[in-house]
Amino acid sequence: MAKDILTKANVHLNKKLNGKEEAIRYTGGVLVENGYVKDAYVEKMLEREEVTSTYMGNYVAIPHGTEDAKESVLETGLSVVTVPEGVDFDGNTVKVLIGIAGKGDEHLEVLSKIAIVCSEEENIQKIVDATSEEEIIDLFNEVN
Repeated sequence: MAKDILTKANVHLNKKLNGKEEAIRYTGGVLVENGYVKDAYVEKMLEREEVTSTYMGNYVAIPHGTEDAKESVLETGLSVVTVPEGVDFDGNTVKVLIGIAGKGDEHLEVLSKIAIVCSEEENIQKIVDATSEEEIIDLFNEVN
């Protein structure tokens, strides 16, 4: 049976991260810890970042692996990490990191949900201000 894509264990609130690499390693590490990806996926997330920034605007970055990282994905999953003080992504401030790992083409549906949630600035503020994992999970579950 497939795992839930976003669980309380995948949501980490109020972290302090120093720099883009640490932020990506942390976000990917959550996916590794919870059995969504193999360790190698995190390196592919860093590779992706070198090719093109995963900063999306609105204080959001969506680190994910390169196309050839698919073999390291065990299950489709998300990690959400909030950094209220912000972390520098090449001159852009990121307060919400959403790590994504997609099995096959499942990531496309997941990405569209993320895009809908993150297109609203007030939702980003809700994520940053969240005091429980459930608040973030509920926000993503409201999108169909």
